Amino acid sequence: MKLKMPLLLLLFISFFANAQQTMSVKGSQPFSATQDYTFICEKYAFTGETNIQIAKTDKGGILKITIATSNDKARIAGGLYVDLANADVIACVDKNVKESADGKTASYYYFTPAEFAKLKKTDIYAVRFIINGGSNTFGNETGYFTAHNKKNYFSTAYDKSKKSYDTAKEISIL
Repeated sequence: MKLKMPLLLLLFISFFANAQQTMSVKGSQPFSATQDYTFICEKYAFTGETNIQIAKTDKGGILKITIATSNDKARIAGGLYVDLANADVIACVDKNVKESADGKTASYYYFTPAEFAKLKKTDIYAVRFIINGGSNTFGNETGYFTAHNKKNYFSTAYDKSKKSYDTAKEISIL
């Protein structure tokens, strides 16, 4: 009995540690997805952070980009570019799939199977996107922004830990 209890506890913990994230697009079936990455967007003065999540579908994949906004009129719109660490670029077309709630706006961009295969092999370096919307004196900043695959704003020269997310590794597990 003494051996069975720790073994069951270990199995229980490992089950929840490996729990897969999911993503649902406008009420569709949930897709298996990566964790929600927080990329650093230094030029976006409102928060400086952008959330990126990748999901696998039957026809390739989906990228969900979410950013906090100060008003309801601001949206992520237009094309989006995914820059890979090996200098490849994946251009995504805006198919006008968007959500807005709780002071955040989200847009979904779709990958072909060939583009999704590239994401499995190489980490994402950055995501370039556009914010459109009504601007007023104290409104959102609109324009072109780049969210970099960085975990922190600052680090020291002595910090030898990896400072970016292993996106390729997580995407290949999907």
